Amino acid sequence: MKRFKYKAKDKTTGKTVKGSIQAETEQIAGRLLIDQGYIPESVIEEGTDSIFGKASQRVTAKDRIMFTRQLATLIGAGLPLSASLRTVAGQTESKGMRGIIEEIITSVESGKSLYEAFSAHPEIFNNVYVSLIQAGEASGTLDLALKRLAEQEEKDATMMSRIRGALVYPAIILVVIIAVLAFMLIAVVPQVRDLYIDMKQELPALTKGLVGITEFFGQFWWLILFIVGGTVWGIWRFVKKTSAGREVADNFKLHVPIFGGLFKKLYVSRFARTAEMLLATGVPMLESVTIAINAVSNTVVEKEYSKAIEVIKAGKPLSEALSDLNYMLPLIPQMAGIGEQSGKIDEMLGKAAQVYENELDEQISNISTMIEPILMVIMAGLIGIVVGGTLLPIYSLVNSVTA
Repeated sequence: MKRFKYKAKDKTTGKTVKGSIQAETEQIAGRLLIDQGYIPESVIEEGTDSIFGKASQRVTAKDRIMFTRQLATLIGAGLPLSASLRTVAGQTESKGMRGIIEEIITSVESGKSLYEAFSAHPEIFNNVYVSLIQAGEASGTLDLALKRLAEQEEKDATMMSRIRGALVYPAIILVVIIAVLAFMLIAVVPQVRDLYIDMKQELPALTKGLVGITEFFGQFWWLILFIVGGTVWGIWRFVKKTSAGREVADNFKLHVPIFGGLFKKLYVSRFARTAEMLLATGVPMLESVTIAINAVSNTVVEKEYSKAIEVIKAGKPLSEALSDLNYMLPLIPQMAGIGEQSGKIDEMLGKAAQVYENELDEQISNISTMIEPILMVIMAGLIGIVVGGTLLPIYSLVNSVTA
């Protein structure tokens, strides 16, 4: 028998109560609470918290995608919602995701809609997700809404994975450069210095500079680590914990060489694809655009795109609202205009998103090819300086001895 912490509302008084209850599973605990006259809001097994937080916070994007895909398949096959959720819970390996599903089952069986059950977990299901669920429930196309969600989340996960993968090769090259330079400075330069001292010769200027760098790092390595570590920690805290820091980081993404254009296409395609999903599921235009803007996940772009909301409120079409925005690439308003004329605006936005997604795929594939020669030139230059400061003095000594 397990013990569960619960938060529930009293059906009679409407007051929120907290406590603990013993049961075999979270579902049984939820049913016991319902039998006692409560409406469960959350039921969590005691001891599931850790230094890393609650299990719900450890749910990955992959867990959410698998859950969404399985639920869409089962509901589409005609299985009742509650039975579909139980089946998915039984097939889910992630403890965190299983715990969330069991809480959703408890909420649904207590009379809440699926939309309300998902809304109770904003750390897992964002505005786009719950809005599509709400629209799917209202229109009777829940399975299609879930299918669209799964497909879009898979695309987003694949795209971000490819972007991260494109950065791996340059990162490896930088590590190799640093390792080679460190080896030369630590192992080779001191020997050259000692050789010159033994032969009572004056070191060349380049070698003196390398010796100075080596001695400085040898004496003040702790200070360097402290400064570098403090700087990294300070930047991380500034970016993650402050709105100003996030805005600086988001602005940097838009203007960083090579990657700036890639990020712009990523944000544009994300906006268009999200708007397409929402509009196709029956979400009103203004609400669809508002949620799609929030789904961009860049504060600078979101602030700029938000100007379109006031234009739409004034009664103007989406194509006109998007046409004069910074960071909005021209194909989106053009395709929106075609969609407005043909009555297929969601379909046109989807096609525009696909164009930019294809361009992103091509650009990501070319990133390593673009960066490789630049890194090779940098590596060759730095290693050349170190080699010049170590080998040339040795040749000079050999020449002076033979002379």
